[in-house]
Parts: sequence; structure tokens; C-alpha cells
Amino acid sequence: MTYHPKSEFMSVMMARGFLADCTDYQGLDDALSKGVVPAYIGFDATATSLHVGSLIQIMMLRWLQKTGHKPITLMGGGTTKVGDPSFRADERPLLTNEKIDENIAGIKRVFAAYMTYDDAPNGALMLNNAEWLDNLNYLSFLRDIGRHFSINRMLSFESVKSRLDREQSLSFLEFNYMILQAYDFLELNRRYGCLLQLGGSDQWGNIVNGIDLTRRVLDHEIYGMTSHLLTTSDGKKMGKTADGAVWLNADMTAPYAFWQFWRNTTDVDTGRFLKLYTELTIEECDRLGALEGSDINAAKIILANEVTTLLHGAEAAAAAEATAREVFEKGGVGDDLPTLTLSADELGDGMSIVQIIVKAGLAGSGKEAKRLIADNGAKMNDAALDDAGLMVTADMLSTPMKLSAGKKRHALVQIG
Repeated sequence: MTYHPKSEFMSVMMARGFLADCTDYQGLDDALSKGVVPAYIGFDATATSLHVGSLIQIMMLRWLQKTGHKPITLMGGGTTKVGDPSFRADERPLLTNEKIDENIAGIKRVFAAYMTYDDAPNGALMLNNAEWLDNLNYLSFLRDIGRHFSINRMLSFESVKSRLDREQSLSFLEFNYMILQAYDFLELNRRYGCLLQLGGSDQWGNIVNGIDLTRRVLDHEIYGMTSHLLTTSDGKKMGKTADGAVWLNADMTAPYAFWQFWRNTTDVDTGRFLKLYTELTIEECDRLGALEGSDINAAKIILANEVTTLLHGAEAAAAAEATAREVFEKGGVGDDLPTLTLSADELGDGMSIVQIIVKAGLAGSGKEAKRLIADNGAKMNDAALDDAGLMVTADMLSTPMKLSAGKKRHALVQIG
């Protein structure tokens, strides 16, 4: 892309590697240059926390506010009842209203770390699309909104087409999702003057629908911008590990585990992630990303500290780094490692080390734990663990036991 932006926000998006596509570069750039632009991203409440895969969008909203514009975090209290079918092989499970509200309460906790919600011209807004979706009159909605949508065009969108091409069922409920998301953009424009929708590149079709609908109904010019769908250099979806998702809420992924996820970034991803997930200057990100050999580890620690500080605060980042140094450099026991606490009743006369390794999250199954031990990949208190039949008793846990799987994954086991 050779476009040279005038506005600070678009300059940041392009220079730091966020921007995948935009519906109208010139038009959006002009709007951003003229005054405060309200922009939104929608987050459906399918879990009690967002995971690392959503962090690229959250950082886009943070940069939007830092460059003088107004972020809107839209909770999908209404759309979650339908479920986004985009690029999914099956229908999402339907959640109760109570579960959706519980999930929204959990998700909201994260945003305050990244944005300022106040009455300033660029103060962030927290909204819920249930406000306008819950009480829609179906017949009126079909007549006023549905008539603007062509089934032929909707079927051509890749998110729908890929599902149909595989001959996988797409319910009428899910098919309505793109109409509801388009209606969100219309309502946000009408109620709050929102001019821009941000999202991952898988949302392109939904964003374009919202722009088209708003032009038809209100005759307003609005815009869309997408970020890349991020994968690591080995092709894995960002935020997914062998142990599952890396969550943003501390009660679901502890700050130490979050820090460790970033510390374990591959060498080739380090510079790219520094640009996307920290606020270090681009020059500094390039310098750190170009380090080689053991020097790149210093860059990864900076990445882990910067990202953890933004989400959990400087104290949590410092504690995580100190724990990591103790574990890796001194071979000691850190206070902030993922911890498995066993009750005396659970432990009884003893529990097998294989079972404990699985419970501590260091292996997915007993078979995997036994293989880890057989391959000399397991350690107990930094000594090689070679007996898969070992029974761990209460006496052995009079002080916390450190278990390790390979060089990078550790856990503490204690009796409580």
C-alpha cells in the first residue's frame, strides 16, 4: 500500500503493522484530520474474558484514543444471542441471558486498563447493543432494514460461502447475524455520530454491510478499517497454546503465565509483536527485533514486561520477571508460578506424580505425562524425574514442590 496518510491515527496503524484494509483511505484520513472521530469495535460475550487474540483490536482502540479520537467498546449483549457464524464450521452454543450478562461483566474489567472512560471529547464509551436489539419489532425490522439486504450478495461473502461450500449447516438464526451487526453500525452512527468500525479482517463483509446500510437509510458517509488476523510465525492462531487460550482476565490466566506467554515469543515474531502490542517507538522495536542469538532474549523480556504492564500493571510485570529470573537463572522457587494446591483429603496416602503433572497443567493426559518422564523432559525440584510410578505424599509437600516440563514450563505444587 503506497498511501501516505496525513492523520496521526492512520500513520500509526500503517507504520506499526495493524492495517490490513480500509474502505476509503482518503475519506477516512480526511475525517481523522478534521476532528474527533468516534470509532467502535464489537465484542460478543461468548466467554467471561477475552483472550490474547482480541488484544490487537484493543490496542487499535487504545491508539485511537491516544491520537485524540473517541473509542467505543460495544458489548454484544444482543448479537451474542445469535452468534457470529464467520469462518466457523458449526453453530455457537446458545447462552442464557444470565450467562451473557455474567460474561459481559468479566470482559468489561479489561478495558479500563487500556482506555479512559470519561466525559472528555475523546473519552471512551462502553455500550451494549442489547439496548437497541432486544426490543426490535420483527416485522418493522424486516420492512425497514431487511429490504436493504440482497440474499445473493450475502451468500457471496467468504464467511458464509466457506460454510456452504463445505456443505455445513448455516441456520437462519446465524444468517441474521450480519444484518444485526450492520444495524449496530447504523444505530451507533445515528445515536453517537460513530464514523468508523474497526475489526479483524474476517469482519470485512460485516463492516461493508454496515456502511452500505447506513448510506441507504441515513445517507451518511462512514468507514471501515481492518487489522490482520494474527498468527505466529509457525502458523498458530494468536492467543492459542497447547494448554488452551491465553486469557486477559487475571483469574483465568495468572499474570505470571501471561508474562511467560510473551517471554516465549519466537525470535522472528519479537520485533513485529513489539510494534503491535507495546508503545515503544518503532525505531526501538526495530532495534530490539533485530537482535540475534542470546541477545534477543533481552528483547523478549522487554516485550513481556511492556505487555504485562499495560494489562496488569508494573508491579505484576516486575513480580513475573523476578519469578522467572529465580526459576530460570537460580533454579529456585518463585512466588508467582502457576500453583496447584492439593487438600490433605485429595492427597490421602499419596497421589501419583503422573496425576499431579496432569493436574498442574504440564501435560494433557496421563499418557502424555508418562511420555514426558520417559523422554527425560520432566523435573522435580530441578532434578531429573525418571520414576513414573512415584507417589507424592504430604511429607514431600511440606515445602512447595517445583515441577518442570522441558525448559520453559513450570508449576508449583503445595498442600493447603
